[in-house]
Amino acid sequence: MSPGDRTAGAPQLPQDRPLTEDDAEDLLRCICFKTGPPRTVGAELEWLIHGRPLPQLPVPGPRLAAALRAVRDRPLVSALTVEPGGQLELSSPPAASLMECLDLLSADLAVVRDTLRPLGLDLNGQGVDPWHAPRERILREPRYDAMEAALARTGPSGRAMMCDSASVQVCLDAGHEEPGPRGHHRRWQLAHLLGAVLVAAFANSPVYGGRRTGWRSTRQALWAELDPVRTLAPDPGSDPRAAWASHVLDAPVMCIRAEDGPWAVPEGLTFREWLRSGRPRPPLPGDLSYHMTTLFPPVRPRGHLELRMIDAQPGEDGWRVPVAVTTALFDDPAAAETVHRAVKPLAEIAGPQPAPRNPLWLNAARHGLTDPELHAVALVCFEAALDALPRIGATTEVVDAVAAFHDRYVLRGRCPADDVTDSKEVLS
Repeated sequence: MSPGDRTAGAPQLPQDRPLTEDDAEDLLRCICFKTGPPRTVGAELEWLIHGRPLPQLPVPGPRLAAALRAVRDRPLVSALTVEPGGQLELSSPPAASLMECLDLLSADLAVVRDTLRPLGLDLNGQGVDPWHAPRERILREPRYDAMEAALARTGPSGRAMMCDSASVQVCLDAGHEEPGPRGHHRRWQLAHLLGAVLVAAFANSPVYGGRRTGWRSTRQALWAELDPVRTLAPDPGSDPRAAWASHVLDAPVMCIRAEDGPWAVPEGLTFREWLRSGRPRPPLPGDLSYHMTTLFPPVRPRGHLELRMIDAQPGEDGWRVPVAVTTALFDDPAAAETVHRAVKPLAEIAGPQPAPRNPLWLNAARHGLTDPELHAVALVCFEAALDALPRIGATTEVVDAVAAFHDRYVLRGRCPADDVTDSKEVLS
């Protein structure tokens, strides 16, 4: 879902008035978890763009930029954005049902593909670019110049994330205020354990830059390496609002926006310290909103919950399976209760370290469903999803697609990455 969909009811502060620390904490508590009955679903689909019929040949930046301009001229319901390396992203508006979300995005993707194919280009559903590393950054804007400079301090993973990665992100309501299977506290905890299962089941990036990496989800491995704070989850066992507010304020500021010229890239300055010092200038409400967009935890609360851990999927419609499975496991009460019981033992494997750097998440990224604990839980999750999908209105076609994925991968302890490593074509 597009950013800003769930901010109604947040404190309205003058945009030109400097923030206080109390202002910032109030804003974060109000805007990041909008509670109520789960009703809507959305998805954000990122795609690499490759040439046809030889995807291993790099697409020159000017050609890619011209194609993206052509796509922008087409009528789409979803929000269209472009990532720094030229990856295309479609973000659905909040949909009233799973099928409304799937159908809307499918229609928009058909328009995008119809635009790209006459230009000799197509969308490619892989978690990282298997041939080109690093891709050229085609967006030359102060935001991305500053981002690359900040992330480069911890190594090359930042540039890889910006230019070479693609994902399926599922957006779900935060949940009820009160406790229960669909309460926001339970859903927050569930997301951080089930998220590792989703990494393992849908891992689809074992090759990067023409080389096997030893990870089934190289994309998730890159995220884990990216930044010592920026990609970490807060403690999922504590109060979600308090934990997230503290996490945001104690995270380092990536950059300080400027109207003219390059943006400053401070080192070691947290947002809380910026609020207290007021230097190099007092932060405004817009600075807090922007700061939140520079944090990349596996589950990001934006009023709704944005689940960010799933690799882009193969085929034109492969993305529909993780969106359907995730929605069913969160929004069907019986499935949510089943999965909550199934994932609880995974907390012992995760240990005290936050996702995605704890043993559970690293095992998921490296081993996929060959990990026996993750495989056992995935079997329960997919069976629960298959039972729940008809109850939430999924069509026979969607149920059949999930069943086919279950039979091809989950039952056999495999994931899409295993198909890639079994094939020699991607390295040719």
